[in-house]
Amino acid sequence: MSEKTIRNFEAGEEIQGFFLIRSLNLKTSTNNKKYLDFTISDSSGEINSKYWDLPEDLVGMFKAGDVVKIRGTVTSWQSSLQMKVTKMRLSEPADEVKVEMLVQSAPESSAAMMQELWGYIAEIEKEKLRELVERIIGLYADKFEIYPAAKKHHHSIRSGLLYHVLRMLRSAKVLCGIYGNLDKDLLYAGVILHDIEKINEMEADELGIVSSYSFEGQVLGHIIMGIKTIDNLAEEIGLEREISLLLQHLILTHHYEPEYGSPKKPSIPEGELLHYLDMIDARMYDMAKAVDGIAPGTFSDGVQSIDYRRVYKPSYAIEEEE
Repeated sequence: MSEKTIRNFEAGEEIQGFFLIRSLNLKTSTNNKKYLDFTISDSSGEINSKYWDLPEDLVGMFKAGDVVKIRGTVTSWQSSLQMKVTKMRLSEPADEVKVEMLVQSAPESSAAMMQELWGYIAEIEKEKLRELVERIIGLYADKFEIYPAAKKHHHSIRSGLLYHVLRMLRSAKVLCGIYGNLDKDLLYAGVILHDIEKINEMEADELGIVSSYSFEGQVLGHIIMGIKTIDNLAEEIGLEREISLLLQHLILTHHYEPEYGSPKKPSIPEGELLHYLDMIDARMYDMAKAVDGIAPGTFSDGVQSIDYRRVYKPSYAIEEEE
């Protein structure tokens, strides 16, 4: 009985393991029997599954978000793999299932990333600006450690928001050493806070899975929400007005175009750089994800964030070990 990850499933294999239910529908077949049509995931991907002839005592037992132990066979249906489930139960505490086994997560420890983030905050020399960033991150720290950066797009993984911000900070540090006209403090604060209100824009659970968008998130969006948070707290702690407004300007302009939520383009170099740091990290993530798992010497499917261009994986590329 194989305990492979979903990414490595092959038709005909018998599988046993723990998975997360991402979505689930209870349906009735043509012979009037109940069955489950659901999608399960692990850290490597997801697969549609069917539990035919569902036993009566299991009707209503499972829901999206449950961790379950499954036994079944991998089948092929319309050129896609599918799991035919023969046995399923809810996980128990004694199973000691780790979150990292169930959902795609950032490739670095969230605790270590948070520690590194605090290190960058400590490098902000303007006292009131550093206090502002410390206060906001302190308020959101628990969620910041696990939240994705998006529901479907770049860094839509557990701890994806933190991973995205940290990679941008690492790049920003290098570029501040090249371009001497940059205000490092302002740039660091802008990078750290540019997407901070995604935490309140989206509704996500402890697995980092987004279920919906909040009312405020739908009517305002994280850019306007972020400006409000900064403006209110900056006034409360006595941050110099010019610095507060320039930081808000970084948040307002980082999407660059009106159709993406930014009514103005950057008027300061830190804003220009923030936009490109954000775009570079998002696109590098999407391009790496596109070729993950495909054979060397082949092209990926079209990638939305780069106008559906297909990404080539060189023939000499070596698959990263899981």
